[in-house]
Amino acid sequence: MVLIAGRRVNWDSSSAGARELPAVKRKVCEIDSKHLNGYKASFDFYPGSSHSESVLQVFNEFRDSRLFTDVVISVEGREFPCHRAVLSACSSYFRAMFCNDHRESREMLVEINGIRAEAMDTFLQYVYTGRASITTTNVQSVFETSSLFQILTLRDACAKFLEEQLDPCNCLGFRRFANTHCLNQLSNSCRTYALQNFEEVIQHEEFLDLYKEELEEYMASDELTIGKEEMVFEAAMLWVCHRESERKSMLKDLLQHVRLPLLHPNYFVQTVEGNQLIQVAPECYHLLHEARRYHVLGNEMMSPRTRPRRSTGFSEVIVVMGGCERVGGFNLPYTESYDPVTGEWRMLAKLPEFTKTEYAVCALRNDILVSGGRINSRDVWMYNSQLNLWIRVASLNKGRWCHKMAAVLGKVYVLGGYDGQCRLTSVESYDSFSNRWTEVAPMKQAVSSPAVVSCAGKLFVIGGVPENNGFSNKVQCYDPDTNSWTLKSDIPIAKPNITAVSFNNLIYVTGGLTKAIYCHDPAVDSWMHVANTFSKLESCSMSVCGGKIYILGGRGETGEATDTILCYDPSAGIITGMAALRRSLSYVGCVTIHRYNENLTCS
Repeated sequence: MVLIAGRRVNWDSSSAGARELPAVKRKVCEIDSKHLNGYKASFDFYPGSSHSESVLQVFNEFRDSRLFTDVVISVEGREFPCHRAVLSACSSYFRAMFCNDHRESREMLVEINGIRAEAMDTFLQYVYTGRASITTTNVQSVFETSSLFQILTLRDACAKFLEEQLDPCNCLGFRRFANTHCLNQLSNSCRTYALQNFEEVIQHEEFLDLYKEELEEYMASDELTIGKEEMVFEAAMLWVCHRESERKSMLKDLLQHVRLPLLHPNYFVQTVEGNQLIQVAPECYHLLHEARRYHVLGNEMMSPRTRPRRSTGFSEVIVVMGGCERVGGFNLPYTESYDPVTGEWRMLAKLPEFTKTEYAVCALRNDILVSGGRINSRDVWMYNSQLNLWIRVASLNKGRWCHKMAAVLGKVYVLGGYDGQCRLTSVESYDSFSNRWTEVAPMKQAVSSPAVVSCAGKLFVIGGVPENNGFSNKVQCYDPDTNSWTLKSDIPIAKPNITAVSFNNLIYVTGGLTKAIYCHDPAVDSWMHVANTFSKLESCSMSVCGGKIYILGGRGETGEATDTILCYDPSAGIITGMAALRRSLSYVGCVTIHRYNENLTCS
């Protein structure tokens, strides 16, 4: 490294006899970099953003005084002197205009249509200063201008500003604007806001101007926040009546998203069935019929309209009762509810006489019945979901064990089983209003431990252990209207310890130490394989909750119980693993009910 140092020499040429001073001597110092002791040999100077800001400030002053400006942008007759270089540096729109062989690249005056002069002024303030004033009155025009000129940072700032201004009177309009301009984040924020504030949103003019498809999307959502389902019906009628002549034909499509079965029965009869528009709309009658059936049959009848919205305080939960931890063990005393949406477990009142094993379980409306559990047991208990309490009800006429129960058309049936000497064909029906069991037509084949399910108004007894101790592949069908039995197509497998549920008028069966899930369509009386579980299972339980089928617990090939919960989505044909049971269980009883989300006092 070389350092050049010098000294200044004075020279007075006016003085007499002046002598020439010696020439300036330069001293050359060589500095060895190894003696710098850690000091840098160079210095990179960076003043930060102040330099660029000062340059922009000067350019903005040039613009105000029309100094060095080389183009004039005309918007709505208002002229804006600018610098092509500055515009091109900030905007690819202007770069393409000025840097290519376009006519505008040679002209002094360039006219731009389709934007507002005030928005252009705000845009140029941002270009020349890096700042922009966005207000409720100019945000839309500034957004459109920044989108045209491809200034994404300014466009996103406008979108963020709109998101911060959401309220019940503008969220629907903002969402439509967001969808028009592909602003997904803003659109999602508007949708969420509208769903969470629906009761206030419907009071404003924007709600009445919704498109039918937009209104259906809100009404169909499980995330809709309402105090009670009646509000959804009133919103639909408010929208229809606003333009009754053109919208009354859309009533059926809207009512499909109102969960009519969950309306209070008095409200349903007086307000819904009494509505004049609905009375003259025969295309809506099947929805009314579904609601009436639900008021009588409860959870026996499932559809998308029988699932409560969580905001009403209710949720669909799977109640898990008893079960064995090991082969030959007694049932455990626990009764718990599992919410698949939140993964929450909640303790309920303990199951009475829990030392029983392989008892029968079914749901009746929103309560649960349990029977059997040991040879010749006639005891029947009912769980009242409102009181979180087990109540003893009328005993069976005939004691039995390893039988099954199912509810159809508002009555509970116990079927087959073992009385200590032989398998049974016996079937009894329970009427909860009279609290009495009555014998009905016996099955065609005596079986114990079959899979039993109600579907399309009939009972299906699938497989089981017949009198010869083999495994049956028969499907016996009971019609309560005729009190008679018929045989249907055999199940493809003859296996023990299978289980079944019905969903959307189809029957699903699994278990028997197979991986297979089979589906039976009673309308055409045919079976097909639809999916496989991850491992072979038997003695597992199934329940339908939230439009999906859950397979809980069971035993594998080693005989050891499992704590797995599988979820099968029939609409997608996909099976996935869920959170585990609290303990490994087989022969566990499972049903789905609606639970009010409040703290329960457990006994």
